Amino acid sequence: MFQLPILNFSPQQVAGVCETLEESGDVERLGRFLWSLPVAPAACEALNRNESVLRARAIVAFHGGNYRELYHILESHKFPKESHAKLQALWLEAHYQEAEKLRGRPLGPVDKYRVRKKFPLPRTIWDGEQKTHCFKERTRHLLREWYLQDPYPNPSKKRELAQATGLTPTQVGNWFKNRRQRDRAAAAKNRSVRSLRPGTQEEGERGRAGSSAPPRLSVQCGWPIHTTF
Repeated sequence: MFQLPILNFSPQQVAGVCETLEESGDVERLGRFLWSLPVAPAACEALNRNESVLRARAIVAFHGGNYRELYHILESHKFPKESHAKLQALWLEAHYQEAEKLRGRPLGPVDKYRVRKKFPLPRTIWDGEQKTHCFKERTRHLLREWYLQDPYPNPSKKRELAQATGLTPTQVGNWFKNRRQRDRAAAAKNRSVRSLRPGTQEEGERGRAGSSAPPRLSVQCGWPIHTTF
């Protein structure tokens, strides 16, 4: 008879591995580790009560596009306040991505506001305090500094910046993407304005040249001279 795997590590040890892999940002390895864990009922019961393991499962579900599983984890377990910011970001970003896929276009600020109103944060990852969806000034300052150095950060740099700002790598990537779009739009507008300026200046010069002054009469002793033939 097939026997279920036996847990070789304590729940505390499993939680430690999950935390280490989560901090490294290696979601693929984290997913493989979770998949290798035992499925024996007693072991599962212990792991399903562990906050670090549950948070790791939520992260893997998000990056795998398994949003139903993500929502179930976040709604079914009460998480400590220290995990709220990261889990709130996963909840919102998952709903944003689902809405974008449904509408077939990127969401604007108004669209995201409507998504947040439709899918409010569950109280398991929210303490009821009003949440702002704008980054703090310090966070924006760090993002702008990094953007000036490299507008296309690789995954390693995104993880580093995420740790420095308290954001998720996905939030960092979206900020850089939106900033690049704004810069491209501004550059295109500037090119359009510059292309119009030379033509406008030439037209003005032609207009000034074409507008002749009143004819000047030859004057001798203050009286006009009329020549007849």
